[in-house]
Amino acid sequence: MIKQKQLGNHLLIEYYDCDSEVLKNTSLIEKHMIEAAKIAQATIVESVFHTFSPWGVSGVVVIEESHLTIHTWPEYKYAAVDLFTCGNTIKPWVAFKFLEGKLKAKRADLTEISRGIVDRILEDNKNLL
Repeated sequence: MIKQKQLGNHLLIEYYDCDSEVLKNTSLIEKHMIEAAKIAQATIVESVFHTFSPWGVSGVVVIEESHLTIHTWPEYKYAAVDLFTCGNTIKPWVAFKFLEGKLKAKRADLTEISRGIVDRILEDNKNLL
C-alpha cells in the first residue's frame, strides 16, 4: 500500500490498568506529558493542566507541531491520550511508548489517523475555484 502525503499524524491512545496514584497526580502527569513532547522532538509552546474534584486530570501540551492531550480517570485506572503532530520530524510513537511506561499501563489500544491528506485538500481547493 502506498502511503499518501499527509500534513499530520494523530495517535488516539487508550491506556488501561494504569497506576491510579500517577493518574491522580496533576504535577506528575504534566511533567510526563512535557517530557513526552521533548523526547518526540516537538517544540513546546505552552502547557495547561486541570485537576478535577475528587480526582482526575485533563491537560494539553501545545506544541508548534500541534498538541498532546490527556484525560485521566484514576477510579478506572484509565487514561485517554491524543498525540497530534504535523510534519515529518516529530516522533509520536516514541512519546506513546514513553507514556505507556510512565503511566504504568498494562495494556494500550492505539488508533492512528492520517490528518490532512494532501490529495484530498487539493481536490477540495479545485472545487472552490
